[in-house]
Amino acid sequence: MNFVRTVLGDIDPEQMGITYAHEHIVIEESFPTRSNPDFLLNDVGKISDELQRVYDAGGRTMVDTMPANCGRNVLKLAEVSRRTGIQIIVPTGIHLEKYYPPDHWRYHYSEDQLTRLFIADIEEGIDAYDYGGPLVERTPHKAGLIKLATGDEPITKHQETVFRAVVNAHRATGIPILTHTNEGKHALEQAEWFARLGADLQHVVLSHVDRFKDIAYNRAVLQTGVRVEYDSGFRWKPDQQNWTYTLLQALLPEFPDQITVGMDAARTTYWQSYGGKPGLTWLLTTFRDDLRRLDLADYFQNLFIDTPKRLYTCNPTPSVPPSSAATPSRAG
Repeated sequence: MNFVRTVLGDIDPEQMGITYAHEHIVIEESFPTRSNPDFLLNDVGKISDELQRVYDAGGRTMVDTMPANCGRNVLKLAEVSRRTGIQIIVPTGIHLEKYYPPDHWRYHYSEDQLTRLFIADIEEGIDAYDYGGPLVERTPHKAGLIKLATGDEPITKHQETVFRAVVNAHRATGIPILTHTNEGKHALEQAEWFARLGADLQHVVLSHVDRFKDIAYNRAVLQTGVRVEYDSGFRWKPDQQNWTYTLLQALLPEFPDQITVGMDAARTTYWQSYGGKPGLTWLLTTFRDDLRRLDLADYFQNLFIDTPKRLYTCNPTPSVPPSSAATPSRAG
């Protein structure tokens, strides 16, 4: 039986409703916030106020994307979900290297160890201390998503290990995969890795690809069969071309079931409850109005409900066999 795994338990996919496909709801004091203090999103009251506004605007599900040991706090995520009614999907997995100290355990764990850690988050429950050690205390709150990230540089041997562990956990559990790309870079290579390793591409989403300002490139990524997440609509300056909108106009009619949207608003300066703007309701106010202005209103159901529902539904029996090729070739 298919399901969506939220921080408060599994739900029927039909219960997801309007979904924000890539957010940062809680970022606890951690290595990333030392150098980026505006990343610190750990006030449950303010977070709940912001998400209540989203709920009142019609939002029902949000995908949190802070994975293991870089600011994740599953207990606070559960509390925010209880207070607001927003259903939150919580990730396991690993983020960009820059969000971890150079001596972090991620660099010493084998593919098998990472695989077992991700599966434990999914099947047993996320550690209350988020692997800050030395004790591990499993909570009832389980991961419904597996994350990995690549940066500007070519994919490294360490990242290859993470790819394999993520796909191992995905194939063992049916839990979907979400990635970070740096402004869409290496999105094609990410898709190639997932195809070769046997991931179910309908349950893989590559984030931030709208920051790669090229229609042909975005089309090529979508043609691989993965889904993409666009989240920069509010970031383009008034004197700039809004490439998020340009890409949606060009590609939504061609790939209506492969594009999702979010805000990736990982800074207090974006949250109204912290005194910032435009606020997380932007997607359901300004962006929704802009869809009408761009003659794309008919795709609202695809962007916010149907595609996220198919993407984030957990399929316990992935059926895509891995390729016989052991290692994907490098993209040029």
